Amino acid sequence: MTRQQTYDDGLRVRRDVLGTAHVDRSLGQVSEFSRPVQEFVTEYCWGAVWNRDGLDRRTRSLLNIVMLTALNRMHELSVHVRGAVRNGVTVEEIQEALLQAAVYVGVPASLESFRVAEAKIEEMKAAGEL
Repeated sequence: MTRQQTYDDGLRVRRDVLGTAHVDRSLGQVSEFSRPVQEFVTEYCWGAVWNRDGLDRRTRSLLNIVMLTALNRMHELSVHVRGAVRNGVTVEEIQEALLQAAVYVGVPASLESFRVAEAKIEEMKAAGEL
């Protein structure tokens, strides 16, 4: 596969998981300075890793929710809560993943993640996406 093919596959997966509107909005806000990192993320994260056969998208989404909680990356957590729901993860499974994180990562990180996840879930309900 060429790098362009991997990028194109990554863009397709990124749109499938996060939604075309979100991806188009994100890419539309890219500056010339940040363009290389966006291309890197699309090619390698979404194209090379998310396309691997070893894990399904639901599992990858749950892993991301827990890792982003551990890293205290709330903006990205919000993005990946949307992706998890689009990948078929239930609200209850998101809750369970965050409870699991509370035990191993710490309660303050989990509390913040619960707040962010709940806000995104409510936003999605209001928009008719859930």
